[in-house]
Amino acid sequence: MMNNAPIGIFDSGIGGMTVAKMIQKRLPNESMIYFGDTAHLPYGDKSPSSIRHYAARITAWLIEHRVKAIVIACNTASSHAFDTVRDICGPHIPVINVIDPVVEHVAGLMKEGKVGVIGTKGTIESKVYPRRLKKANSKLQVVSQSTPLLAPMIEEGFFNNNISKSVIASYLQKKSFEGVKALILGCTHYPLIQREIKAHYTSDVKVIDSAKVVADDCAALLEEKGLLADKNAQAEYRFYVSDYTESFKRSTRLFFKRSTDLSEARIWD
Repeated sequence: MMNNAPIGIFDSGIGGMTVAKMIQKRLPNESMIYFGDTAHLPYGDKSPSSIRHYAARITAWLIEHRVKAIVIACNTASSHAFDTVRDICGPHIPVINVIDPVVEHVAGLMKEGKVGVIGTKGTIESKVYPRRLKKANSKLQVVSQSTPLLAPMIEEGFFNNNISKSVIASYLQKKSFEGVKALILGCTHYPLIQREIKAHYTSDVKVIDSAKVVADDCAALLEEKGLLADKNAQAEYRFYVSDYTESFKRSTRLFFKRSTDLSEARIWD
């Protein structure tokens, strides 16, 4: 049955696991196929045309695996390739990106004030967050900061230690970020260092975890489309990467708290 088909989720690496984990928590009966494009990570320093090329091939691969919906669990891919993915999927496979749900959430949460956005170079240079936030709520002041060291730092396991604390502080101490009332984690890797980011601030700054917001949006969209899995459905999780690493396999176990199978899918050959 189409309702019990898996949700397809993709990212360049482990960052999208934060979204996958939240979807699992929010929708425990849903099966998932996760694809990490480890052969091309990080996406943040790739050109928009390259991102669209990667996203198009991954989307076609997920459709071949009969997914019922696709979540682009990457801010860079969401900013540059959402329309590409949606065109390939057509009207019958809904596509969720990680930007629009967060913009809608923040615009409703804050009536006015300064909002900070941190993300990869690709996401920040696209200016997608300032444009969409200002369109949703013209009273918001939006400041952005490219934080290119954070994603590779997290991929290498350097978080919750003195190294990550120093790197985070060096970015968030920028003068332009003084007085922010909310901070958008504009990369799906960043929820892994959310606790450290919150600890940096002594004032009451709302740190927006995109993973939870996107999971809620995914649940609402599947319900709207009549695509929620049956209540007695047994969820299955399949994990694939374009370049196999033991560290990625350990990461899947870290997120899902169970023994997981990780397969290599050489979709670029």
